[in-house]
Amino acid sequence: MRLILGSSSPRRRELLAQFGFVPDVIPAPDIDETPRRGELPRPYCLRLAREKATAVAAGAEDIVLCADTTVALGRRILGKPETAAEAAEFLVKLGGRRHMVYTAVAVRRGARMWDRVSESAVRMKRLSDVELNGYLASGEWRGKAGGYAIQGAAAAFIPWISGSYSGIMGLPLADVAALLAAAGWHRGGAR
Repeated sequence: MRLILGSSSPRRRELLAQFGFVPDVIPAPDIDETPRRGELPRPYCLRLAREKATAVAAGAEDIVLCADTTVALGRRILGKPETAAEAAEFLVKLGGRRHMVYTAVAVRRGARMWDRVSESAVRMKRLSDVELNGYLASGEWRGKAGGYAIQGAAAAFIPWISGSYSGIMGLPLADVAALLAAAGWHRGGAR
């Protein structure tokens, strides 16, 4: 039995290691992450985590762990910005408002799948032009849902959260531990 982390995110690998879980294999699942017409953020996030878990090749006894993090402003999904201009648009829209961060986790072992969605509310302050331009110049927004990483320089922009800090980072560890235990995996390997 192997623990397979289906993710290209170094943050997820680091979070798992902090928790005492070391994946045996780390493939990046290749799925279409385009939201469906009218799809709401929470179901979208859960669908992607489940599709990633299904897309990862694994043996019948292997445990596959996949996740997806989605930033939502109301019903609008703020994905990973492709340009600095799009990142600036996201950060300006998030400024001074609460938004939701959903991280769905899916664990698969054979034909069985377990999943959960972590929901966290986050408030970002309004950014000055100097703060916004400095953050954009850092490049930290690249590859980040909503255009920011709470564990990086953007932490200075977040005065309030309600929910899972590790979930906002991309992997809600309490949920992960429960799902892995349900699938038969514990620190140090399978039982």
